[in-house]
Amino acid sequence: MAAAAAAVRQWSVPLLSCVVPAGFAVWAFPEGLPPIRAAGIVTGWIGCGLLLVSLLLMLREPRLAAWLGGLERMYRWHHGTGLAAYLFLLLHPLLLAANNLPSARVAWQTLSPFTESWPVWSGWLGLLLLMGGLVTTFIRSIRYGTWRWLHALLGLGVLTGLAHLILLGIDEPVLPILAVAAAILGWRLIRGDLGLAARPYVVTSARPLAARSVEVVLCPLGDPAMVTPGQFVLAEFGNGERYRGCGEFHPFTVSTIANRDELHLAIKALGDCTTRMLAIEPGVAARVIGGFGGFVDPHGTAPQFWVAGGIGVTPFVALLNAGPLLHPTRLLYLYRSETDAAFLPELRATAASDPKFTLHAVETGDDVPDLGPLLPTAGELSRAECYLCGPPGLVAALKSALAARGVTAQHVHYENFEFR
Repeated sequence: MAAAAAAVRQWSVPLLSCVVPAGFAVWAFPEGLPPIRAAGIVTGWIGCGLLLVSLLLMLREPRLAAWLGGLERMYRWHHGTGLAAYLFLLLHPLLLAANNLPSARVAWQTLSPFTESWPVWSGWLGLLLLMGGLVTTFIRSIRYGTWRWLHALLGLGVLTGLAHLILLGIDEPVLPILAVAAAILGWRLIRGDLGLAARPYVVTSARPLAARSVEVVLCPLGDPAMVTPGQFVLAEFGNGERYRGCGEFHPFTVSTIANRDELHLAIKALGDCTTRMLAIEPGVAARVIGGFGGFVDPHGTAPQFWVAGGIGVTPFVALLNAGPLLHPTRLLYLYRSETDAAFLPELRATAASDPKFTLHAVETGDDVPDLGPLLPTAGELSRAECYLCGPPGLVAALKSALAARGVTAQHVHYENFEFR
Protein backbone atom coordinates (compact mmCIF):
# COMPACT_ATOMS: atom_id res chain seq x y z
CA MET A 1 0.00 0.00 0.00
CA ALA A 2 2.81 2.40 0.92
CA ALA A 3 4.61 1.57 -2.35
CA ALA A 4 1.46 2.33 -4.36
CA ALA A 5 1.02 5.68 -2.59
CA ALA A 6 4.66 6.55 -3.27
CA ALA A 7 4.20 5.69 -6.95
CA VAL A 8 1.15 7.97 -7.15
CA ARG A 9 3.14 10.83 -5.61
CA GLN A 10 6.07 10.17 -7.93
CA TRP A 11 4.12 10.16 -11.19
CA SER A 12 1.09 12.34 -10.48
CA VAL A 13 2.65 15.67 -11.48
CA PRO A 14 4.48 14.41 -14.61
CA LEU A 15 1.31 12.68 -15.82
CA LEU A 16 -0.77 15.76 -15.12
CA SER A 17 1.75 17.93 -17.00
CA CYS A 18 1.56 15.65 -20.05
CA VAL A 19 -2.07 14.52 -20.13
CA VAL A 20 -3.74 17.94 -19.88
CA PRO A 21 -1.76 19.64 -22.71
CA ALA A 22 -1.98 16.47 -24.83
CA GLY A 23 -5.75 16.43 -24.36
CA PHE A 24 -5.97 20.04 -25.49
CA ALA A 25 -3.81 19.27 -28.55
CA VAL A 26 -5.93 16.27 -29.58
CA TRP A 27 -9.18 18.19 -29.11
CA ALA A 28 -8.00 21.26 -31.04
CA PHE A 29 -6.08 19.51 -33.83
CA PRO A 30 -7.34 21.10 -37.07
CA GLU A 31 -7.99 19.11 -40.21
CA GLY A 32 -7.47 20.32 -43.74
CA LEU A 33 -4.99 23.09 -42.88
CA PRO A 34 -1.37 23.46 -44.01
CA PRO A 35 0.99 21.67 -41.57
CA ILE A 36 2.72 24.84 -40.31
CA ARG A 37 -0.56 26.65 -39.64
CA ALA A 38 -1.94 23.53 -37.92
CA ALA A 39 1.21 23.38 -35.77
CA GLY A 40 0.72 27.05 -34.84
CA ILE A 41 -2.81 26.35 -33.61
CA VAL A 42 -1.81 23.20 -31.72
CA THR A 43 1.13 24.87 -29.96
CA GLY A 44 -1.22 27.58 -28.68
CA TRP A 45 -3.55 25.01 -27.16
CA ILE A 46 -0.65 23.03 -25.66
CA GLY A 47 0.57 26.24 -24.03
CA CYS A 48 -2.93 26.85 -22.69
CA GLY A 49 -3.02 23.36 -21.13
CA LEU A 50 0.42 23.82 -19.57
CA LEU A 51 -0.69 27.15 -18.09
CA LEU A 52 -3.67 25.50 -16.40
CA VAL A 53 -1.39 22.85 -14.90
CA SER A 54 1.04 25.56 -13.76
CA LEU A 55 -1.80 27.43 -12.05
CA LEU A 56 -2.98 24.29 -10.25
CA LEU A 57 0.54 23.60 -8.99
CA MET A 58 0.76 26.95 -7.21
CA LEU A 59 -2.09 26.15 -4.81
CA ARG A 60 -1.10 25.88 -1.15
CA GLU A 61 -3.40 23.09 -0.07
CA PRO A 62 -1.96 20.42 2.28
CA ARG A 63 -4.06 17.55 0.91
CA LEU A 64 -3.31 18.45 -2.71
CA ALA A 65 0.39 18.80 -1.86
CA ALA A 66 0.42 15.38 -0.16
CA TRP A 67 -1.17 13.77 -3.24
CA LEU A 68 1.23 15.48 -5.66
CA GLY A 69 4.41 14.72 -3.73
CA GLY A 70 4.94 17.85 -1.64
CA LEU A 71 4.67 21.62 -1.93
CA GLU A 72 8.29 22.13 -2.91
CA ARG A 73 7.97 19.59 -5.72
CA MET A 74 4.79 21.32 -6.89
CA TYR A 75 6.62 24.66 -7.03
CA ARG A 76 9.48 23.20 -9.08
CA TRP A 77 7.01 21.80 -11.60
CA HIS A 78 5.01 25.05 -11.46
CA HIS A 79 8.08 26.91 -12.70
CA GLY A 80 8.90 24.27 -15.31
CA THR A 81 5.38 24.04 -16.75
CA GLY A 82 5.06 27.83 -16.72
CA LEU A 83 8.27 28.23 -18.71
CA ALA A 84 7.24 25.48 -21.15
CA ALA A 85 3.82 27.12 -21.57
CA TYR A 86 5.43 30.44 -22.46
CA LEU A 87 7.67 28.81 -25.08
CA PHE A 88 4.72 27.01 -26.71
CA LEU A 89 2.65 30.18 -26.66
CA LEU A 90 5.51 32.11 -28.23
CA LEU A 91 5.73 29.50 -31.00
CA HIS A 92 2.02 30.00 -31.69
CA PRO A 93 2.25 33.41 -33.47
CA LEU A 94 5.67 32.60 -34.96
CA LEU A 95 4.34 29.49 -36.68
CA LEU A 96 1.22 31.31 -37.88
CA ALA A 97 3.49 33.93 -39.42
CA ALA A 98 5.83 31.29 -40.89
CA ASN A 99 2.85 29.78 -42.68
CA ASN A 100 2.76 32.89 -44.88
CA LEU A 101 6.37 32.65 -45.99
CA PRO A 102 8.10 33.10 -48.42
CA SER A 103 6.26 36.45 -48.54
CA ALA A 104 8.08 38.36 -45.81
CA ARG A 105 5.58 41.23 -45.94
CA VAL A 106 2.56 39.00 -45.38
CA ALA A 107 4.40 37.06 -42.65
CA TRP A 108 5.24 40.31 -40.86
CA GLN A 109 1.66 41.54 -41.13
CA THR A 110 0.53 38.29 -39.52
CA LEU A 111 3.08 38.67 -36.71
CA SER A 112 3.01 42.41 -36.06
CA PRO A 113 0.36 43.69 -33.65
CA PHE A 114 0.58 47.13 -35.31
CA THR A 115 -1.19 45.85 -38.41
CA GLU A 116 -3.82 43.82 -36.56
CA SER A 117 -6.89 44.42 -34.39
CA TRP A 118 -7.57 44.25 -30.66
CA PRO A 119 -7.87 40.44 -30.56
CA VAL A 120 -4.24 40.14 -31.73
CA TRP A 121 -3.14 42.97 -29.45
CA SER A 122 -4.60 41.11 -26.48
CA GLY A 123 -2.63 37.99 -27.42
CA TRP A 124 0.65 39.89 -27.46
CA LEU A 125 -0.26 41.64 -24.21
CA GLY A 126 -0.85 38.24 -22.60
CA LEU A 127 2.59 37.05 -23.79
CA LEU A 128 4.27 40.19 -22.44
CA LEU A 129 2.61 39.76 -19.05
CA LEU A 130 3.69 36.12 -18.93
CA MET A 131 7.24 37.12 -19.84
CA GLY A 132 7.27 39.77 -17.10
CA GLY A 133 6.15 37.25 -14.51
CA LEU A 134 8.69 34.66 -15.65
CA VAL A 135 11.61 37.12 -15.67
CA THR A 136 11.14 37.77 -11.95
CA THR A 137 11.74 34.06 -11.28
CA PHE A 138 15.36 34.40 -12.44
CA ILE A 139 16.18 37.65 -10.59
CA ARG A 140 17.27 36.56 -7.13
CA SER A 141 18.03 40.07 -5.84
CA ILE A 142 14.36 41.19 -5.83
CA ARG A 143 12.81 41.38 -2.37
CA TYR A 144 10.31 38.63 -1.72
CA GLY A 145 7.33 40.96 -1.33
CA THR A 146 8.13 42.78 -4.57
CA TRP A 147 8.77 39.48 -6.37
CA ARG A 148 5.45 38.06 -5.19
CA TRP A 149 3.43 40.90 -6.70
CA LEU A 150 5.43 40.98 -9.94
CA HIS A 151 5.06 37.21 -10.24
CA ALA A 152 1.29 37.76 -10.10
CA LEU A 153 1.61 39.10 -13.65
CA LEU A 154 1.54 35.44 -14.68
CA GLY A 155 -2.05 35.11 -13.50
CA LEU A 156 -3.03 38.32 -15.28
CA GLY A 157 -1.28 37.05 -18.40
CA VAL A 158 -3.31 33.82 -18.31
CA LEU A 159 -6.59 35.69 -18.10
CA THR A 160 -5.53 38.11 -20.85
CA GLY A 161 -4.54 35.22 -23.11
CA LEU A 162 -7.90 33.55 -22.64
CA ALA A 163 -9.63 36.86 -23.33
CA HIS A 164 -7.61 36.95 -26.57
CA LEU A 165 -9.31 33.71 -27.67
CA ILE A 166 -12.77 34.99 -26.74
CA LEU A 167 -12.15 38.19 -28.76
CA LEU A 168 -11.28 35.95 -31.70
CA GLY A 169 -14.71 34.37 -31.35
CA ILE A 170 -13.55 31.07 -29.81
CA ASP A 171 -16.00 30.56 -26.95
CA GLU A 172 -15.89 26.76 -26.65
CA PRO A 173 -14.11 25.49 -24.61
CA VAL A 174 -12.50 28.83 -23.69
CA LEU A 175 -15.26 30.05 -21.36
CA PRO A 176 -15.07 26.89 -19.18
CA ILE A 177 -11.25 27.14 -19.19
CA LEU A 178 -11.50 30.80 -18.18
CA ALA A 179 -13.83 29.84 -15.33
CA VAL A 180 -11.39 27.15 -14.11
CA ALA A 181 -8.40 29.52 -14.32
CA ALA A 182 -10.27 32.26 -12.46
CA ALA A 183 -11.36 29.76 -9.79
CA ILE A 184 -7.78 28.57 -9.25
CA LEU A 185 -6.43 32.13 -9.05
CA GLY A 186 -9.23 33.17 -6.69
CA TRP A 187 -8.66 30.08 -4.54
CA ARG A 188 -4.95 30.87 -4.24
CA LEU A 189 -5.60 34.56 -3.49
CA ILE A 190 -8.28 34.02 -0.86
CA ARG A 191 -7.11 30.83 0.84
CA GLY A 192 -3.35 31.22 0.35
CA ASP A 193 -2.27 34.86 0.05
CA LEU A 194 -5.06 36.31 2.21
CA GLY A 195 -4.88 33.36 4.59
CA LEU A 196 -8.48 32.09 4.71
CA ALA A 197 -7.09 28.53 5.01
CA ALA A 198 -4.79 29.52 7.89
CA ARG A 199 -5.28 28.47 11.52
CA PRO A 200 -4.91 31.12 14.27
CA TYR A 201 -2.00 30.86 16.71
CA VAL A 202 -0.23 33.10 19.19
CA VAL A 203 3.46 33.33 20.05
CA THR A 204 4.00 32.18 23.63
CA SER A 205 7.80 32.33 23.74
CA ALA A 206 10.96 32.67 21.66
CA ARG A 207 14.51 31.59 22.43
CA PRO A 208 17.80 32.07 20.57
CA LEU A 209 19.01 28.92 18.83
CA ALA A 210 22.29 30.13 17.38
CA ALA A 211 23.70 33.21 15.71
CA ARG A 212 20.83 34.80 13.75
CA SER A 213 18.46 31.94 14.55
CA VAL A 214 15.48 31.73 16.89
CA GLU A 215 12.97 29.07 17.91
CA VAL A 216 9.42 30.41 18.20
CA VAL A 217 6.72 28.56 20.14
CA LEU A 218 3.15 28.89 18.83
CA CYS A 219 0.00 27.90 20.73
CA PRO A 220 -3.21 27.26 18.76
CA LEU A 221 -6.20 29.50 19.42
CA GLY A 222 -8.62 27.06 17.81
CA ASP A 223 -8.34 23.86 15.82
CA PRO A 224 -4.62 23.21 15.28
CA ALA A 225 -2.97 22.73 11.92
CA MET A 226 -2.45 19.09 10.97
CA VAL A 227 1.32 18.75 11.22
CA THR A 228 3.52 15.67 11.62
CA PRO A 229 7.21 15.53 12.65
CA GLY A 230 9.54 16.54 9.83
CA GLN A 231 7.02 18.78 8.08
CA PHE A 232 7.07 22.53 7.53
CA VAL A 233 4.32 25.12 7.67
CA LEU A 234 3.62 28.47 6.06
CA ALA A 235 3.34 31.09 8.80
CA GLU A 236 2.55 34.79 8.87
CA PHE A 237 3.07 36.93 11.96
CA GLY A 238 1.14 40.04 13.00
CA ASN A 239 2.17 43.01 15.10
CA GLY A 240 3.09 43.11 18.78
CA GLU A 241 3.89 45.92 21.22
CA ARG A 242 7.31 46.44 19.63
CA TYR A 243 7.42 43.83 16.88
CA ARG A 244 6.04 44.60 13.41
CA GLY A 245 5.10 41.68 11.18
CA CYS A 246 5.82 41.44 7.46
CA GLY A 247 2.30 40.53 6.34
CA GLU A 248 3.63 37.60 4.28
CA PHE A 249 3.52 33.81 4.61
CA HIS A 250 6.96 32.17 4.77
CA PRO A 251 7.96 28.49 5.10
CA PHE A 252 9.33 27.37 8.46
CA THR A 253 10.19 23.85 9.57
CA VAL A 254 8.61 22.55 12.77
CA SER A 255 11.28 21.43 15.25
CA THR A 256 8.88 20.07 17.89
CA ILE A 257 5.18 19.32 18.21
CA ALA A 258 4.63 19.66 21.95
CA ASN A 259 1.71 19.08 24.29
CA ARG A 260 -1.49 20.98 23.56
CA ASP A 261 -0.50 20.98 19.86
CA GLU A 262 2.15 23.66 20.35
CA LEU A 263 4.39 24.17 17.33
CA HIS A 264 8.06 25.05 17.70
CA LEU A 265 9.37 26.79 14.56
CA ALA A 266 13.06 27.16 13.79
CA ILE A 267 13.68 30.48 12.01
CA LYS A 268 16.96 31.55 10.41
CA ALA A 269 17.53 35.19 9.43
CA LEU A 270 17.94 34.88 5.66
CA GLY A 271 16.14 38.01 4.46
CA ASP A 272 14.45 41.22 5.60
CA CYS A 273 11.38 39.51 7.04
CA THR A 274 13.15 36.65 8.82
CA THR A 275 15.78 39.06 10.20
CA ARG A 276 12.94 41.04 11.76
CA MET A 277 11.67 37.83 13.38
CA LEU A 278 14.76 37.61 15.56
CA ALA A 279 13.09 40.24 17.73
CA ILE A 280 9.66 38.56 17.84
CA GLU A 281 7.89 38.70 21.21
CA PRO A 282 5.21 36.75 23.11
CA GLY A 283 1.66 37.79 22.36
CA VAL A 284 2.17 38.26 18.62
CA ALA A 285 -0.67 36.74 16.61
CA ALA A 286 0.24 34.23 13.91
CA ARG A 287 -1.54 32.35 11.14
CA VAL A 288 -0.40 28.90 10.04
CA ILE A 289 -1.10 26.90 6.87
CA GLY A 290 0.08 23.31 6.70
CA GLY A 291 1.68 21.02 7.27
CA PHE A 292 3.61 20.30 4.13
CA GLY A 293 6.49 18.07 3.13
CA GLY A 294 7.78 15.33 5.34
CA PHE A 295 10.40 13.81 3.05
CA VAL A 296 11.79 11.44 5.71
CA ASP A 297 10.02 8.10 6.18
CA PRO A 298 10.10 7.41 9.94
CA HIS A 299 8.60 3.95 9.50
CA GLY A 300 11.09 2.50 7.01
CA THR A 301 13.13 -0.54 7.96
CA ALA A 302 16.39 0.35 6.17
CA PRO A 303 19.21 2.27 7.90
CA GLN A 304 19.03 5.99 7.26
CA PHE A 305 21.73 8.53 6.44
CA TRP A 306 20.77 12.14 7.11
CA VAL A 307 22.72 15.17 5.89
CA ALA A 308 21.82 18.64 7.14
CA GLY A 309 23.24 22.01 6.17
CA GLY A 310 22.70 24.82 8.67
CA ILE A 311 19.06 25.34 9.65
CA GLY A 312 18.25 22.36 7.39
CA VAL A 313 18.86 20.23 10.48
CA THR A 314 15.40 21.17 11.80
CA PRO A 315 13.27 18.36 10.26
CA PHE A 316 15.74 15.81 11.62
CA VAL A 317 15.52 17.39 15.07
CA ALA A 318 11.73 17.11 14.87
CA LEU A 319 11.97 13.38 14.13
CA LEU A 320 14.35 12.85 17.04
CA ASN A 321 12.04 14.81 19.35
CA ALA A 322 9.05 12.72 18.26
CA GLY A 323 10.33 9.55 19.92
CA PRO A 324 12.97 6.83 19.77
CA LEU A 325 14.34 5.86 16.38
CA LEU A 326 13.22 2.57 14.86
CA HIS A 327 16.33 2.01 12.73
CA PRO A 328 20.07 2.86 12.79
CA THR A 329 20.47 6.50 11.76
CA ARG A 330 23.56 8.58 11.05
CA LEU A 331 23.41 12.38 10.83
CA LEU A 332 26.10 14.40 9.07
CA TYR A 333 25.54 17.96 10.31
CA LEU A 334 27.40 20.69 8.40
CA TYR A 335 27.48 24.27 9.72
CA ARG A 336 29.59 27.37 9.23
CA SER A 337 30.75 27.71 12.86
CA GLU A 338 29.82 26.51 16.34
CA THR A 339 27.94 29.75 17.00
CA ASP A 340 25.92 29.16 13.83
CA ALA A 341 24.97 25.54 14.69
CA ALA A 342 21.32 25.35 15.80
CA PHE A 343 20.32 22.47 18.10
CA LEU A 344 23.91 21.21 18.39
CA PRO A 345 23.83 20.63 22.21
CA GLU A 346 20.53 18.74 21.90
CA LEU A 347 21.89 16.58 19.08
CA ARG A 348 25.02 15.71 21.04
CA ALA A 349 22.89 14.73 24.03
CA THR A 350 20.70 12.49 21.86
CA ALA A 351 23.75 10.83 20.31
CA ALA A 352 25.09 10.09 23.78
CA SER A 353 21.82 8.51 24.97
CA ASP A 354 20.45 6.73 21.88
CA PRO A 355 22.60 3.84 20.56
CA LYS A 356 20.74 3.91 17.21
CA PHE A 357 21.72 7.52 16.53
CA THR A 358 25.20 8.62 15.40
CA LEU A 359 26.15 12.29 15.00
CA HIS A 360 28.99 13.61 12.84
CA ALA A 361 29.09 17.39 13.31
CA VAL A 362 31.46 19.31 11.02
CA GLU A 363 32.36 23.01 10.97
CA THR A 364 32.77 23.96 7.30
CA GLY A 365 33.23 27.72 7.09
CA ASP A 366 31.47 29.53 4.27
CA ASP A 367 32.24 27.09 1.45
CA VAL A 368 30.85 23.68 0.56
CA PRO A 369 33.39 21.22 2.02
CA ASP A 370 35.06 18.28 0.33
CA LEU A 371 32.30 15.76 0.85
CA GLY A 372 34.27 12.66 -0.08
CA PRO A 373 35.96 12.09 3.32
CA LEU A 374 32.71 12.92 5.18
CA LEU A 375 30.42 10.36 3.55
CA PRO A 376 30.11 6.71 4.61
CA THR A 377 31.64 4.06 2.41
CA ALA A 378 29.85 2.75 -0.66
CA GLY A 379 29.14 -0.50 1.18
CA GLU A 380 27.44 1.28 4.06
CA LEU A 381 25.44 3.54 1.74
CA SER A 382 24.26 0.61 -0.38
CA ARG A 383 21.89 -0.42 2.40
CA ALA A 384 20.74 3.07 3.43
CA GLU A 385 18.09 5.59 2.50
CA CYS A 386 19.68 9.04 2.19
CA TYR A 387 17.87 12.22 3.23
CA LEU A 388 19.28 15.69 2.49
CA CYS A 389 18.14 19.10 3.70
CA GLY A 390 20.03 22.33 3.25
CA PRO A 391 20.94 25.09 0.79
CA PRO A 392 20.49 24.22 -2.91
CA GLY A 393 24.23 24.28 -3.60
CA LEU A 394 24.95 21.81 -0.84
CA VAL A 395 22.10 19.50 -1.86
CA ALA A 396 23.34 19.49 -5.47
CA ALA A 397 26.89 18.66 -4.36
CA LEU A 398 25.62 15.88 -2.10
CA LYS A 399 23.54 14.32 -4.88
CA SER A 400 26.62 14.17 -7.10
CA ALA A 401 28.81 12.79 -4.32
CA LEU A 402 26.27 10.10 -3.41
CA ALA A 403 25.85 9.14 -7.06
CA ALA A 404 29.63 8.70 -7.25
CA ARG A 405 29.32 6.34 -4.28
CA GLY A 406 26.82 4.25 -6.24
CA VAL A 407 23.65 5.50 -4.54
CA THR A 408 20.78 5.55 -7.04
CA ALA A 409 18.37 8.48 -7.28
CA GLN A 410 15.46 6.49 -5.83
CA HIS A 411 17.35 6.21 -2.54
CA VAL A 412 18.14 9.94 -2.29
CA HIS A 413 15.43 12.20 -0.86
CA TYR A 414 15.85 15.91 -0.33
CA GLU A 415 14.20 19.19 0.54
CA ASN A 416 15.72 22.64 0.11
CA PHE A 417 12.77 25.07 0.31
CA GLU A 418 13.15 26.91 -2.99
CA PHE A 419 9.84 28.78 -3.32
CA ARG A 420 10.69 31.38 -5.95
